[in-house]
Amino acid sequence: MHIFRILIVCLVSILMASSSVFSGEKALPDDFCYLDRVMPDAVYDVRYFSKNNFVGERIDGYRAPRVILTRSAALALSGVQRDLAPFGIGLKIFDGYRPQDAVLHFVRWAENLEDTRMKKQFYPEVQKKNIFRDGYIAEKSSHSRGSTVDLTLIDIKSGQELDMGTGFDFFGPKSWPGNKDMSMQVRSNRALLRSVMVRNGFKPLKEEWWHFTLEFEPYPETYFNFPVQ
Repeated sequence: MHIFRILIVCLVSILMASSSVFSGEKALPDDFCYLDRVMPDAVYDVRYFSKNNFVGERIDGYRAPRVILTRSAALALSGVQRDLAPFGIGLKIFDGYRPQDAVLHFVRWAENLEDTRMKKQFYPEVQKKNIFRDGYIAEKSSHSRGSTVDLTLIDIKSGQELDMGTGFDFFGPKSWPGNKDMSMQVRSNRALLRSVMVRNGFKPLKEEWWHFTLEFEPYPETYFNFPVQ
């Protein structure tokens, strides 16, 4: 009976350890966290876990529809949410930390000029052969350093995204935050997003209205490759 109890305890311990591994909670470096633990009220639309992205398939390294960031970036982003909430505006998060495996998946896709299944939605005015030249795809991404986030603004009551002129990950000048050809409403919405992000310590990217990196990121030279799970 004593041996049987020992076996039961060992089995329970193994199952608990396995559960932790599969949940991914112990797979993160110490300075990283799941954003939904810090910001449970944000809306999450993890495009690279789905087929609704410029590749048209789930991306390598995304094993769960979750967003990971460094703790410092997550805390700064929670400040953005606090600033917006009194005005009935919230955040929708598309991506945060991005494994290097995912970046390499993008590179392979860009090299395959025959695969244009998502062209109409994501890059109708861009020739795929020019995607590397024009900088839409690169062999390294700031996302892999853990302190870059892709996001937009939403109306909290309706859940609708504010009009930003293009969708997330649209390749082309229409996505440039400073594009003066966009409507006044679009420019106003982009300016609001930019101003509240900058005020909370993020710096924008001039080619993508949705892309922001923590100015004083903790790993400016390190590119991680653990999975999102």
